Amino acid sequence: MLALDVALLALGVGGFHELLHHPRAVGLLLVWAAGYGALAGLRRPRARNPLDRRAEQRFVLAALVLVPLVTPMASAWCERIGLWPLPGGLMLRWFGVALAGAGFLLRILAIGRLGARFSPAIEIQRDHELETGGVYGWMRHPGYAGALLSNLGAILAFGSAAPLGLALLMALATELRVAREEAALASRFGDEYRRYCARVGRWAPRAR
Repeated sequence: MLALDVALLALGVGGFHELLHHPRAVGLLLVWAAGYGALAGLRRPRARNPLDRRAEQRFVLAALVLVPLVTPMASAWCERIGLWPLPGGLMLRWFGVALAGAGFLLRILAIGRLGARFSPAIEIQRDHELETGGVYGWMRHPGYAGALLSNLGAILAFGSAAPLGLALLMALATELRVAREEAALASRFGDEYRRYCARVGRWAPRAR
């Protein structure tokens, strides 16, 4: 996956030589390398026998897979041709690199907290327990929030407004996916899940 990210980002900035001499692109690559390394070290999911598995919406699944894959390349290309530059200069661009790192970290913490319960599909295991601790005590969907922040960070790192439409597309797909996931959790956990929703915000800590 990292090799594909490197190849696509090199295409966006104009070649591998240009990639190695683009500090923010190198910063993103370091973030991705560290993140993939951390994910590889997490506990592997066990064999599954789901009690409830929801069918995937093809548009949603395609957007969640393809948008974060092509966004850095498109963003780098837009910067290279000078398309719709954002104000903020290098400060904004380096903030984007930091945001991408923070989002990746949030996703790692979420996946690590779920452990063997993590699945890329919407499914409830027979022995599934509702997770409400760790980062799930701050927000109900930290993994998705981390992915959205990482994608937005990759856009800001190259300072063009043109790819912001990709961020909106990913946000829409994520909202549709989350709605289906929350319906599955509510069906399985009932009042316990509804109390959790009343206490913890979907995307951010709820005001006390």
